[in-house]
Amino acid sequence: MIEVMLLGTGSPLPDARRAGPSTLVRAAGQTFLVDCGRGVLMRLTAAGVGANGLSALLLTHLHSDHIAELGDVIITRWISTFTPDPPPLQIIGPPGTAAVVDAVLAAFGFDIGYRIAHHADLTAPPPLQVHEYTGGVVWNADGVRITAGATDHRPVEPTIGFRVEADGHSVVLAGDTVPCAGLDELTSGADALVHTVIRKDLVAQMPMQRIKDILDYHSSVEQAAATAARAGVGTLILTHYVPALVPGQEDQWRALAATEFGGRVELGDDMHTVQVG
Repeated sequence: MIEVMLLGTGSPLPDARRAGPSTLVRAAGQTFLVDCGRGVLMRLTAAGVGANGLSALLLTHLHSDHIAELGDVIITRWISTFTPDPPPLQIIGPPGTAAVVDAVLAAFGFDIGYRIAHHADLTAPPPLQVHEYTGGVVWNADGVRITAGATDHRPVEPTIGFRVEADGHSVVLAGDTVPCAGLDELTSGADALVHTVIRKDLVAQMPMQRIKDILDYHSSVEQAAATAARAGVGTLILTHYVPALVPGQEDQWRALAATEFGGRVELGDDMHTVQVG
């Protein structure tokens, strides 16, 4: 069984009820964090997971709302790991990830120096290994296989989604994208699809052009549902709601998905958990 927890279901617009985009995936005794939006460590703590318990951090793309707490994840893992010679944090993302990680480490350079000077058992900066991919197998260890596939969030490029496979089950995490062949290929035959969505009917009514600009590089609820239907998945899990999902409107969102997809539709607030398998 694969467990999917929506740690953060928000968007770039701050929301008192929703952390930034981030999803926790637990499979075969391993724990993966997909994206790390604002507030992710608070949500991880609520889930009973420490930064030092992550098997890997997977980044779908380098938009600020998806990497806002990258520095916090790196530093907190470093200072909360007490075993000698801890293994490096594995960070997997699209090209550009290494440059972003280097910049984050530089931004925290003073902090890292202070901690090394103060703690005798911290003798080196946070141990990390960064891997950049546009597709293919990115993880294959201890019963979990993760494959990356190209998505389409242009002008943000490259962007990738991830397919996590374990114990005969599979979950795809699409990230931000419009419908595309790469996502269709990655999702085909999966058990579940976690997809970011916007309500195009509502966004189109907003007076600010900068908000309306998101219409051309995000999937609507209906488009995400159509992707799930083409792939033959059993469960569609919606997240990254724009505008924010308002309590009492859940049936509206499900009804929009049902116009294209006849399977199970899951949506909810932060910490909503779905068992796949």
